[in-house]
Amino acid sequence: MSESSTGSSTVETRRILLDGFATEVVRHGDTLVAADGREVGVEDAQHLPPTVPSKIIAVHLNYASRTDEFMTKLPAAPTYFHKPVTALNSHGGSVVRPQGCKWLNFEGEIVIVIGRTCRNVSPDEAGDYIAGYTIGNDFGLHDFRDTDAGSMLRVKGSDTLAPVGPGLVRGWDFRGKQIRTLVNGVVKQDDNTANMEWDMNYLVADIARTITLSPGDLLFSGTPAFSRPVEPGDVVEVEVEGLGTLRNLIVTGPTAIRTDVGAQPTESEEVVSTALGGDWEFRGIRTPSKDLYPSTVKEQS
Repeated sequence: MSESSTGSSTVETRRILLDGFATEVVRHGDTLVAADGREVGVEDAQHLPPTVPSKIIAVHLNYASRTDEFMTKLPAAPTYFHKPVTALNSHGGSVVRPQGCKWLNFEGEIVIVIGRTCRNVSPDEAGDYIAGYTIGNDFGLHDFRDTDAGSMLRVKGSDTLAPVGPGLVRGWDFRGKQIRTLVNGVVKQDDNTANMEWDMNYLVADIARTITLSPGDLLFSGTPAFSRPVEPGDVVEVEVEGLGTLRNLIVTGPTAIRTDVGAQPTESEEVVSTALGGDWEFRGIRTPSKDLYPSTVKEQS
């Protein structure tokens, strides 16, 4: 998929640093144009996240391939977690794997961008509250999974683990679109939005029953199968048909995880098996949350 894959009926805006200031620009082919006429090439621009959210929300499981990979069943309705806004990152930004950690996984996703204040709407109405869509990579630092499995706070909320971009595309139809994640040019995830259990409008309406969504808020819509660990030096790209490509470099953090406070990174069977795509050794004996996501394998005695 090319960077210029957006359709003629869509409009793509980006936020970049232009002469030192955050500036919204409109994409015209390989050129980004500001309202005052200043221009910069797409590849030359220093990108910022395409929106400034008050909150970042993500759904756990949504694609059939991911559910099948974990040999589990979806609950009757989706479950979610929160990524703090300090995790926000951009197209071209470096994603940090802290020193002392080794289980950093990519998760390519499509991200919903809220356009106006949204509260207590139906799925049929929800589309009117969506400004457009962007691409996200819901990185997970599974080294903290043993201590933060319920909240996912450090697993999914550590600094730099929510890159989104490169732009916000308006007028894009999410139905039947291909999504791929590549590591160093090799395809690792490849799926289609037709294989999502809950579509974009449903997710917005579900969250907005009790949580007010504000303009600019981001809702990550789930990842396909084959999320796997990456290493410093790897380049991770998420391509979405009609949205372009989000590209990030994995780097080692400048400091080690402090040892004088808090739980330390672990490398338990739970950590390793989740990072590698499932409960390989103990499948059928336990799953991360048997109440919400029960195993499809008969439990061994």
